[in-house]
Amino acid sequence: MQTQSGVQALVRRTHEERVLLVLREQGALSRNQIARAVGLSRTTLSEITGSLLHRGAIVVIDTDAADREGSGRPAERLALDPASGQFMGVDFGHGRVHVVVADASHEIVASGSDRYEDRVDWPTRLEVAFGLLERLSAEFGVHYGALQGVGIGVPGPYSGKPGVRGFPSHRAAADGFHEASVDEAFGERFGAPVVVDNNTRLAALAEATFGSEAIENLLYVRLSDGVGGGLVVGGRLVSGSAGLAGELGHVTVRPDGNPCRCGKHGCLETIASTPAILAACRTAGLAVETLDDLATAVARSHPVADQVLREASAALSQVLAAVGMALNPAEIVIGGEITRIAPVIVEQAAATVRFELFPGAASPGVRSAYLSDDDGALGALAAVFHSSPLLAGYPETPARLRPATTQGVADGRAH
Repeated sequence: MQTQSGVQALVRRTHEERVLLVLREQGALSRNQIARAVGLSRTTLSEITGSLLHRGAIVVIDTDAADREGSGRPAERLALDPASGQFMGVDFGHGRVHVVVADASHEIVASGSDRYEDRVDWPTRLEVAFGLLERLSAEFGVHYGALQGVGIGVPGPYSGKPGVRGFPSHRAAADGFHEASVDEAFGERFGAPVVVDNNTRLAALAEATFGSEAIENLLYVRLSDGVGGGLVVGGRLVSGSAGLAGELGHVTVRPDGNPCRCGKHGCLETIASTPAILAACRTAGLAVETLDDLATAVARSHPVADQVLREASAALSQVLAAVGMALNPAEIVIGGEITRIAPVIVEQAAATVRFELFPGAASPGVRSAYLSDDDGALGALAAVFHSSPLLAGYPETPARLRPATTQGVADGRAH
């Protein structure tokens, strides 16, 4: 049960969002016009607008003197502050953090990424993230004083339930997650509600929400620094009892295979992640260090690159076919920059899924992701919107937040 202060905070947040919504839809308005539009008393509205002005969410742009009839003091007209970041999405990958910031109209006003070493502790990752946010603020002139919510994606299992992080003990010590408390760190720094979930699960939500059309039942896998997955069922993320739902990267494919970061051997991640594919190429005699190197080899039809990619795709296809049979999704989406370099990954997965599924049953569509590797950060934004009292019906609410409409995005993404 919510406490009285918690209920009051929720009511206040709802009032604020109603004021921001009417200003977004109607433009600059006087306080009386806002009060009539949202149905609040003048006293309550004065408190709400005072707080929004103080935090920089809205600004006074002029008065209604030019349109005012009769005598009397001109009324100030309020509008959204275009420099105010209202929502923040953060995606912590194994080796990089990506951030997107949206304004009150849900347009992205700043975006960028920075890298860190794969095994650094969480305090260091937080330091990198906060440093990135400071640079974006300076570069794009965006401030965070009026944030309405922060969505954060973290690697590995995350249940979102008190006392249940979903990390095996050997992972908890390595990641330092408990010591860092990411949600508390962002909450204390920005004074805004924080939503945390697995980053690839959030990428699945982004793909289901911001793709070409909203998809209610979707199976998603992303091949990147690691391999993660997500399930969207009935338009909502599924986390499972311990945050393990969608953890396709840690399905065992080769019991006698290479050791995995999770402590097991032969997981899909040890075969189909970007580092695993590059390492397999090097072992076979093809000197590749980056995805750009691999792209060059693929363009030249290098036999080693072709063989390694087909083996990775075969392992991925095996997992997707089994999970697809069990869950019967409408779509299976494969994300990660490597799918753009090597279309054979998606092509082979599609063929295997069609062959392996129940005879006569409609096969789900298998495609590459519409969105790029910042999709986890976009999904974090979607999660923030989803938790909003006004936007509980998301994604039926607008499709404004698409990469095609992005403004002022910093291309700082490191692959």
